[in-house]
Amino acid sequence: MREQELIVYRTFQDGELLADMAWLMAHYEEAGRGEALAAGRICTVEAVRALFYDCIHRLIELAGTYGFHGNLWHCYLANLLVNDENSYSCGCEIRGGIEGTINEAVLHDIVIFKEFYDYDFDPICERLHVPEFALIEAYESSSLESKVYNTRICARICELAENFCRDSTPEEMKDTLTRFYQEYGVGKFGLHKSFRIVHGAAQGTKGVSWKQGTGQNTRSGMRIEPILNIAHVNLDDLVGCELQKKKLRDNTEAFVSGRKANNCLLFGDAGTGKSSCIKAIANEYYHRGLRIIEVYKHQFQDLNEVISQIKNRNYKFIIFMDDLSFEDFEIEYKYLKAVIEGGLEKKPENVLIYATSNRRHLIRENYGDKNEDGHLPDIRQDMHTSDTVQEKLSLVYRFGVTIYFGAPDKKQFQGIVKALADRYGIRRPPEELLLEANKWELSHGGLSGRTAQQFIDYILGDAELE
Repeated sequence: MREQELIVYRTFQDGELLADMAWLMAHYEEAGRGEALAAGRICTVEAVRALFYDCIHRLIELAGTYGFHGNLWHCYLANLLVNDENSYSCGCEIRGGIEGTINEAVLHDIVIFKEFYDYDFDPICERLHVPEFALIEAYESSSLESKVYNTRICARICELAENFCRDSTPEEMKDTLTRFYQEYGVGKFGLHKSFRIVHGAAQGTKGVSWKQGTGQNTRSGMRIEPILNIAHVNLDDLVGCELQKKKLRDNTEAFVSGRKANNCLLFGDAGTGKSSCIKAIANEYYHRGLRIIEVYKHQFQDLNEVISQIKNRNYKFIIFMDDLSFEDFEIEYKYLKAVIEGGLEKKPENVLIYATSNRRHLIRENYGDKNEDGHLPDIRQDMHTSDTVQEKLSLVYRFGVTIYFGAPDKKQFQGIVKALADRYGIRRPPEELLLEANKWELSHGGLSGRTAQQFIDYILGDAELE
């Protein structure tokens, strides 16, 4: 087989399995015919059979890791193609086919992949007496969740593998792959909607390796990793914050549509839906190329590296900072100020920053910062108080859109409870339901959307117990 002749698609996650299978296809007939070695490998029947069984083992392990089903060999090949971030796949993501000589190089590679895809394993199985290969040609996956993909992503890759079976020519197979890139993207940014920053050596599960461009190991040890289980909340699910949702949706709509948009600060009382709105935005605009990267305060020094990895991709990225606030002795906000606005390098057009906070001004201020009474200040105080105030306010001024989330009053709280009860099918007399809700909020955090949701969860759990 010709895996060494690949031009564009050469560096893969778990590419060792492809190399081993290609060697088997090329040398299985030599097993036991007196040749001690073939291409540097021992070529006895026992050694070749052991390698074949090991490949079957790895394919089944990949099924457990990724959640694949059906023909595992086809799923494996499809997974290689959808995760390889190269000049062609990254150019096609979101936008579709691109022009240029690169198409000829890609077609050359797809011809080789189709040879792998259409390969008849019956002669190998007969020659080496390995009937168990049939297990991976019609594999039924277990009910366990994938360690790498959620159910939706796994289904897309398995569907792509089946679509390749219907393609009779390499040209058709290339067109199918290009449409996949256009609709779903490539690599982790194409297959996942939310991410976090991780430091240290990549912790891949068995059968998963990392490479530059996918695992994104850098000199600093920083990489962007997918968040596999994001809450499937929608904006329409959030009750009691209609004006706030509209303002956030309008800004995000402008962003994903390629129009001018602003960084957003969502501030206000605890439990009023600020973080839930960001999660809902991630779900609502994922299909239009929006991705969310969650960054914690202690990771602000990584922001420049994060932006350098995402600025040339065809997706729109929101860098999300939850529960953002600073004490007056913390200086991490200076990194954030420089990234948002003020550094020499312009912030990329495909990046916005959304933050949530319980504070309007983010950085704690002291009365001593505003000492304007004419008395001599304490020697420990700042001599230039106006400069101190401006320094602390300059961060919030860099958010062009600020959205206030206030705690509901009693009537609004009861409206949220009734709306949630209707959504979950709770059939209780309204008077009884609201009376219990009022008792609940008095001892569970006060009037807020979060308290209302917790009360409904309690009712549902109690009903299930009964």
